Amino acid sequence: QVQLVESGGGLVQPGGSLRLSCAASGFTFRNYAMTWYRQAPGKERELVAGISMRGGSTNYAESVKGRFTISRDNAKNTVYLQMNSLKPEDTAVYYCSVAALNYWGQGTQVTISS
Repeated sequence: QVQLVESGGGLVQPGGSLRLSCAASGFTFRNYAMTWYRQAPGKERELVAGISMRGGSTNYAESVKGRFTISRDNAKNTVYLQMNSLKPEDTAVYYCSVAALNYWGQGTQVTISS
C-alpha cells in the first residue's frame, strides 16, 4: 500500500523557516521523481518544486526560487522541502506527490502570519 506522509508544517512568522518532510512507503522510492505542490484557500493547486530520482536535477516555481530547496534521501525514502524567508503568500496546504503514479499525501498546513 502506497503511503506518503507529510510533516513539519505549522505557524511561522514572516521571514521564518520551516522544513517539510515526506516519508514514502509502498513503492520503490528511488525509481521516481518527487514533487511538492501547494494549495492556498480559493486557489488551484500549484507545483512548488520537483526533484529527479537521484536528486541531481531540481526545478522550482518562480515564486519560491532562491527561498525553497527540495532534497531527498533515498536511503530513508524521504523527500524534504526547506523553506526560508517565508512570506504570507506561502500560506497553503503542502502536498508531496509521485506525479508519475498520481500518488498524493494528505498534506500539511503551512501558515505564515505575524
